[in-house]
Amino acid sequence: MIRYFIELSFKGTGFFGWQTQPKQITVQDTLAGAMHIILQQDDIKLIGCGRTDTGVHASQFFAHFDLEKTLPDPQKTVFKLNGMLPSGIAVQRIFKVDSESHARFDASSRTYQYHIHKQKNPFSEDTSLLFYRELDVDKMNDGAQLVLTYSDFAAFSKTGADNKTTICEINNAFWEWKNENLIFTITANRFLRNMVRAIVGTLIDVGMKKISIEEFKRIIESRSRSEAGVSVPANGLFLTRVTYPFIHG
Repeated sequence: MIRYFIELSFKGTGFFGWQTQPKQITVQDTLAGAMHIILQQDDIKLIGCGRTDTGVHASQFFAHFDLEKTLPDPQKTVFKLNGMLPSGIAVQRIFKVDSESHARFDASSRTYQYHIHKQKNPFSEDTSLLFYRELDVDKMNDGAQLVLTYSDFAAFSKTGADNKTTICEINNAFWEWKNENLIFTITANRFLRNMVRAIVGTLIDVGMKKISIEEFKRIIESRSRSEAGVSVPANGLFLTRVTYPFIHG
């Protein structure tokens, strides 16, 4: 068998996340169905770089799959796939990798962004959270910097999630304004289920001065999801970058 990576992007609106779910439309199933038709191989199994929840978007996402024979023209396959896939999914490239390469386990870092807009905009409805209230972004950045000093994020993990560990190495986290939009960027080696949305929700509490930085610190150290703020809606969340030691560019 010959292993390939496929790089794609998708708008999560209308999909029940990446991973296959019974009787639901998912990105994985939609892509696998198109690949089955074009590549004419029955047992194509896609393994994604992670799971995205319903409504979450990805401007960069990787998956791997195995073929029985060499793909003669990967770029032609990309063209055919894009012609068959719905508008919410786009394939950028397909390339051969080592037979042991793994889209999920070999990823060295992942970057997410959360988008907030303050004025009603019909073009942002599916991809950003409308939030009218004033926020102290400097305080929110103080909280984001505090996150970098911790490694256990059980307080921001989905209740009941099957985590082998709640340890994550976060090396970047900050808020910034871009074209009237407030964007939170966070990079780590791994993320827990619902972690980014829970961190954002709790930092919004900091920005509204509902909790202090000291209270935010106490929440992290509590390791209790019930202590943290509510998770923000999925529509503003993007997986924006996935890095691998063997992939450049």
